[in-house]
Amino acid sequence: MPVTADLTKLVDKAYQDKTLTEIVDAPVSALAGVSDGDAKLLKEAFNITTVGDLGRNPYFRTANALVALTGTAK
Repeated sequence: MPVTADLTKLVDKAYQDKTLTEIVDAPVSALAGVSDGDAKLLKEAFNITTVGDLGRNPYFRTANALVALTGTAK
């Protein structure tokens, strides 16, 4: 079953017409609000180069789960 989502506020304009797979494989700077400088720091600190790397990173996943458990996710 195909899934559609409005990604206009989540990713940069160049990635808004991409598939979810293409976005997951895209540089982390494809995310809205993540600059090339931010992407460089993420690579240096956590070896994160793609959106998928960020989503699968155990530190970020743990932090996300802890926030979700508190019920304070924004």
